[in-house]
Amino acid sequence: MSLSTFFIYLAIIVISTYLIRAIPFVLVKNQIQNRFVRSFLHYIPYAVLTAMTIPAIFTATDSIISAVAGFVVAVILALKGKSLTVVALLSCVTVYLVELAIRLI
Repeated sequence: MSLSTFFIYLAIIVISTYLIRAIPFVLVKNQIQNRFVRSFLHYIPYAVLTAMTIPAIFTATDSIISAVAGFVVAVILALKGKSLTVVALLSCVTVYLVELAIRLI
């Protein structure tokens, strides 16, 4: 790929990203009053994050067993209100220990 082609692709990506973010601000000038629409927009970030994270959890390890163990630990700690750092660290440690145990068996 030549340098000019790269910059054309980069410009298209920048413009499309900008338009996706700017169009809602231009079209919606007043605060949204509809409770259903406001509720829907409130939960979109959580749904997108979940849709991106869950598949990665189960494909990032060598074994599905370690992935499930790390996921279970993360869910339990999150439900107990632990911080993101604690949840991430302890679920990673869990995956590491389970992977180590599987290799030893």
